Amino acid sequence: MAPAHGADALAPGRTAFQRCANCHQVGPGARSNFGPQLNGIIGRRAGSAPDFDYSPAMKKAGFVWDEKRLAAFLRDPDAVVPGNKMRFWGLRSDRQIADLLAYLRSAGAGQR
Repeated sequence: MAPAHGADALAPGRTAFQRCANCHQVGPGARSNFGPQLNGIIGRRAGSAPDFDYSPAMKKAGFVWDEKRLAAFLRDPDAVVPGNKMRFWGLRSDRQIADLLAYLRSAGAGQR
């Protein structure tokens, strides 16, 4: 369903991101904090944000984040990267994951 004229199509993703915002930042001026900043996460090599101290498991993951892998990680982080240090129980809703991915694609696009 298309958003109504003038409606904020990214609002659901922004809302979903609130669960992430205690540890992660996106957008201009985003920095790594308790978790890495997520600007440009789609297309970024796992464990490669220069201002974050990743777990050995994430540093050795050896893949580039794409939407399919990021969706799987959001569902179950330990299944995608066993031994990572992100303490998150995962999202179960496909709609929330899709909304969050849309927000991450737009927020910080081209910023790393």
